[in-house]
Amino acid sequence: MEFPNLSDIKRAHTRIGNYIYNTQVMTSSTIDEMVGGQVYFKCENFQKIGAFKMRGAANVIMSYRPEERKNGFATHSSGNHAQAVAKAAAEAGAKAYIVMPHNAPQVKIDAVRGYGAEITMCEPTETARAETCKQVIERTGAIQVHPYHDARIIAGQATAAKEFIEELPDLHYMITPVGGGGLAAGSALTLATVSPTTKMVLAEPEAVNDTYLSFKAGKLQGVKNPKSIADGLLVSVGEMNFEIIKQYVHEVYCVSEEEIISAMRLVWERMKIVIEPSSAVAVAALLKNKEVFAGKKTGIILTGGNVQMNDLPF
Repeated sequence: MEFPNLSDIKRAHTRIGNYIYNTQVMTSSTIDEMVGGQVYFKCENFQKIGAFKMRGAANVIMSYRPEERKNGFATHSSGNHAQAVAKAAAEAGAKAYIVMPHNAPQVKIDAVRGYGAEITMCEPTETARAETCKQVIERTGAIQVHPYHDARIIAGQATAAKEFIEELPDLHYMITPVGGGGLAAGSALTLATVSPTTKMVLAEPEAVNDTYLSFKAGKLQGVKNPKSIADGLLVSVGEMNFEIIKQYVHEVYCVSEEEIISAMRLVWERMKIVIEPSSAVAVAALLKNKEVFAGKKTGIILTGGNVQMNDLPF
């Protein structure tokens, strides 16, 4: 199992440069005071398609030659990765076939359709998603773009942490949410190679705590019937991703649904920016464990801002 290395991450950054934004970093004096330290937010909610997922999807799709793209690309996703594959495929002049669970937020379904993708709905389980995607690939001959279990996805997602640490090279901690683990593993790899003194911390809903359990046990622990407001994190961490996390992550923190909602509301009200619940998981972990981050410089990657506006939790 070969992990991406720094040259893979640098090549990914060059490959996707025309298809992503180098997103801005923001601060909040209110949150600094609450924590007793300096907190910096890398705003991937301002990324194309409204989430960091554009980085990994673009890296995979743009790594294929035009003649290899003729049957299009397929994936399964509850939303942000689906949008990223749809958008990146459109940029590459290829068709996208997206499998989405029927409980995916309507705002994300509409966005995927808006990028010209063909959507197939399925039951909201990992097994159903994977099986339906397999059927779509058999029917179309499309190339699968896995949401997280792919070294190219990890290298693409790693470019967010690369930009972050290049802008702020003296961070003591970096925090990201963890679902499938593409961003978590990519960020951890980036720090290990570029800024080994910066500690990588992951945040996860208590209701979907497979990465936390796996991290503590040292081997993969699945989670059955995950339910959380953080819809982007309702998957188990991938095998390659976990091997990287196990080696390079400092700590994994879990937060309650109430803590996620409270953190989401805080960012909306104080920073005047839209983040989705999955992003708020990292903010909630910061606030819940502020004694760890007091007196330190902490970077948080705000992973996305695709929210169903008529169904807010607050």
